[in-house]
Amino acid sequence: MMIQERLFPATGMPDRNWWHALWPDPDGAVRALRVERGMTVVDLGCGYGYFTAAIARQVGLGRVVGFDLDPEMLEQAQAACEGLANCDWLLGDARELGSLIGAPADYVLIANTFHGVPDKTALAREVAVALKPNGRFAIVNWYPLPREDTTVLGQPRGPSAELRMSPEQTRAVVEPAGFKLETLVELPPYHYGAIFVRSN
Repeated sequence: MMIQERLFPATGMPDRNWWHALWPDPDGAVRALRVERGMTVVDLGCGYGYFTAAIARQVGLGRVVGFDLDPEMLEQAQAACEGLANCDWLLGDARELGSLIGAPADYVLIANTFHGVPDKTALAREVAVALKPNGRFAIVNWYPLPREDTTVLGQPRGPSAELRMSPEQTRAVVEPAGFKLETLVELPPYHYGAIFVRSN
């Protein structure tokens, strides 16, 4: 069992073919999530680096920090970002992000993992510490649909229906950590992006 699966239940990493089938246009998703040129972005739980590489392409002269608690995942993410000079890497527990990140970031993204975080508000507080004032925190979540309705490559995929969070449920656990919802972004076919702004 991977480290991530032990600490964050139901967040196991699918294989690369699955990831590409679900997210055929990672660059488009990153643009939709309002990642801007020049930003410093933390890809929290970066996994294979699929979104990390897209963020690196989008921010240009900015920086992206691939953050993961599994050294094997970080190695694969580094390989995915080969040739991109604006990537940094940080091994650590997301629950200690605020103390590990160093300089505050403009933006933190967590994709397909938030549903498995045991204390979601506590993690959001760590993200707030890691962000500049008015920094953004984006969460990509599965819509709360029955698992049999969210198929990838012909198979039901994603977390169990009990773990999936509506935008309202996501907002309810993130805003008490010092955020305000800025916008919701549709990420078809099964996801939404909730973009929050640090409010204090």
